[in-house]
Amino acid sequence: MPRRRAIEDYSASELRQLLMEKSRAEREARLEAYRKAGRVIETAQPEAQEAPEPGSEVEEGYLPRSNRSKRRRRSGLDNFLFAVEIIAIVGLLFIIFNGVNLLRDLNQQVASAIEQPTLTPTPLITAVVLPGGHVPPVAGQENRFNEAEIPEHLRPLMQSYANLPVPTQSPQQARQIQIPAIGVNAPVVLGDGWEQLKKGVGQHIGTANPGDEGNLVLSAHNDIFSEIFRDLDKLKEGDEVIIITQDRSFTYLITGSQIVEPTRVDLLAHTSDSTITLISCYPYLVDNKRIVVQGILQ
Repeated sequence: MPRRRAIEDYSASELRQLLMEKSRAEREARLEAYRKAGRVIETAQPEAQEAPEPGSEVEEGYLPRSNRSKRRRRSGLDNFLFAVEIIAIVGLLFIIFNGVNLLRDLNQQVASAIEQPTLTPTPLITAVVLPGGHVPPVAGQENRFNEAEIPEHLRPLMQSYANLPVPTQSPQQARQIQIPAIGVNAPVVLGDGWEQLKKGVGQHIGTANPGDEGNLVLSAHNDIFSEIFRDLDKLKEGDEVIIITQDRSFTYLITGSQIVEPTRVDLLAHTSDSTITLISCYPYLVDNKRIVVQGILQ
């Protein structure tokens, strides 16, 4: 007869095994009692999962098969939800990027729609005759504009131009002209109509401002209203013309001169360089032509 062992003789794994067997035996006894009492319905028994050996390395992470199946299902669902989140983030980034590009394109379209074309300064009044025309002065008679220079069919057009209001003079426009070679030092006003040239030298409306690219056109009388441009024909190549604005001065050098018909309005046209054109009636006390002196910015 085998000798009974004291409890101190059992190892921890053997005690654990004995407890598991005792628990299993008690559970089976209860199930048998329930079956005899009709309180248990027989069902197909799942394949028994072999428990790991007590004390083995697998025992610590051991889970029943049903629990491991649940964990796998849960892990699969977590992976699916994570993938959905990644797809949602990528979709959101795509929408933001596409929205930024759409907004930029829309801004460019709006900017293109409201962009104004670059305007090239051109004379506003050029279609009839060169400025400065008048009837030769006669003692006892009032000085007046020479309408005979204007073709009859163009006189209504000239009259409509004369009725246009003169814009306010800006700080960038000419305020004073000095020509040391012929002793000219006179004010410059905006506009070269009959009334404006009574006050001094007139800057043709629409022509370039001093120092800017283009043709700065100035005119004055030679034998009435102070005879400011009387000696314009004495200017030589290289002589200086100083134009003063509100805060700066610009020096032009004379390049040449010519005598032309009053209808040579092409001399008022815009130029690609910074040039100046001085105009007056010619000859002195006859006034049936124009003297045009031209220069370039120094």
